[in-house]
Amino acid sequence: MPRVVVATLTWELSLPGCASLKEKRAVVRSLRDRLRSRFNVSVAETGLQNVHQRALLSVALVTSDGRLAESMLDKLDDFVDQHGGAVIVDVRREILT
Repeated sequence: MPRVVVATLTWELSLPGCASLKEKRAVVRSLRDRLRSRFNVSVAETGLQNVHQRALLSVALVTSDGRLAESMLDKLDDFVDQHGGAVIVDVRREILT
């Protein structure tokens, strides 16, 4: 049976330019959609939905190679770090084999 690797990455984000939940949703939606289309990963807002200047965003991916999972998580982290509307406050990374 082939090896299965499940990797998750969760960011706590500060959204300093957001003065309302509507502005927050626009920033989170843009980031979520870009992550999905560019990296083909599952993405969801997993917490802090009612806080307008914070967000908890999580991604998950499944692969058969642990090194590929690590590399993908690094690329995802870099991508979010370079997103203009969000500042990474905390990161949680997990790889299950």
